[in-house]
Amino acid sequence: MEKFRAVLDLHLKHHSALGYGLVSLLTAGGERIFSTAVFQCPCSAAWNLPYGLVFLLVPALALFLLGYVLSARTWRLLTGCCARPGCGSGLRGVLVCAQLSAAAAVAPLTWVAVALLGGTFYECAASGNAFLARRLCLGRDPSCETQMPLVPCGQVKAPDVQELQKELKAQSQVLGWVLVAAVMIVLLICTSVTRCLSPVSFLQLKFWKIYLEQEQQILKSQATEHATELAKENIRCFFESSSPKEHNTPSIKDWQQISSLYTYNPKEQYYSMLHKYVNRKEKNQSIRSSQGDAMIPVLGFVDSTGMNTSAGL
Repeated sequence: MEKFRAVLDLHLKHHSALGYGLVSLLTAGGERIFSTAVFQCPCSAAWNLPYGLVFLLVPALALFLLGYVLSARTWRLLTGCCARPGCGSGLRGVLVCAQLSAAAAVAPLTWVAVALLGGTFYECAASGNAFLARRLCLGRDPSCETQMPLVPCGQVKAPDVQELQKELKAQSQVLGWVLVAAVMIVLLICTSVTRCLSPVSFLQLKFWKIYLEQEQQILKSQATEHATELAKENIRCFFESSSPKEHNTPSIKDWQQISSLYTYNPKEQYYSMLHKYVNRKEKNQSIRSSQGDAMIPVLGFVDSTGMNTSAGL
């Protein structure tokens, strides 16, 4: 039991990092399966380049879009957006989209990096590129350019031309390591800058995340209980042909306000839109935006929580 608690505590403390690590691991495994079991370079001057690029980039694009779909923050931004004027416009909308894109880019960048380090997709695509073929074939066999598309399949008769496969793989791996290094550097810089610009301290951020976990657990429990009671009452009245008892349920406007994206105001200390809603001064006061509110990148985790995963939406 104690070991289970230790694992649970580790998950709660580092669930974001563990999630990104699991996504990267699954993406790397998927790329290996594709490159060995599915990918077969056509070894054709007309098809090598598009075929290699499709396997290198299209799965990355699909993973990028999937990252948007699986993000709870995406649906917070989009749900009911068309019914509200000016939704997601201006600097606030751009900032949210940039943060969503950064989170969604983890899997596609992993795919491209692992694919480049493997070299299979790049070898096929590069061997079908006429410009690259001319550069690599300088000083080699006269038929080098025409035989270049056959290099990934090992069907080249000239030994010096077949050796180009090693050069193409080396280029691919160099590009892969450059991409890995660039992503790590950008990630470190962005994380350091956002933490440096954080309006709250390190320990308060930890407390904030604990509060959000507890708020979402209690909200889901209370929502389930309230929905169950309302459903039971409606079904009872249907079968008994009686009038229902009064149930206090939040209005559409109330649900919209607590579902909107979080904004930080240094004059107030609210840990979520629900917290801000219950502490509003006037019952009819809107909490979506007020003077001094701002979107803070380091507080983006506030909108990432929800009663259900976005996959069920």
